Amino acid sequence: MTFMPWSSDLMLGIPHVDDQHQHLVALINALHDELDNPIPDRAVVGEVLEGLVEYTHNHFIEEEVMFQRYGYPQATAHTAEHGQFTTQAMHWLLRFEAGEEVDLKAMAFLKHWLLHHILLEDRAYVPFLQAAIAQAGAPGAITSEAPSVC
Repeated sequence: MTFMPWSSDLMLGIPHVDDQHQHLVALINALHDELDNPIPDRAVVGEVLEGLVEYTHNHFIEEEVMFQRYGYPQATAHTAEHGQFTTQAMHWLLRFEAGEEVDLKAMAFLKHWLLHHILLEDRAYVPFLQAAIAQAGAPGAITSEAPSVC
């Protein structure tokens, strides 16, 4: 049974963000699957954990660029939540690199945090971004790309 199944309930309707969230879920599942082995391979756990930290960091940057681009008024609070998660994830990575194991409590935290973040925090910015684009009369999808200067 999959630890954290992906479902359409987690989709925000912003394709690049949904793709990133789906990849984060896959990384969490890969980490859980390795930890669930009778004898987890530390090298694999380390690789997946590092990948999860790096991918999450990059995803947060993309969201924050999107907030700046469209002037999301809750950006400061949302960014602070990103910072808290990044601090926790780095703490686990550093402890792992120092020889400690990642436990299933950490996995439960990852699952709960990501579900809460997508379903409540991320979902909250979607109407604002859609309205900002409509008000600007800018057709197209919500992106994190810098506005065109041409």
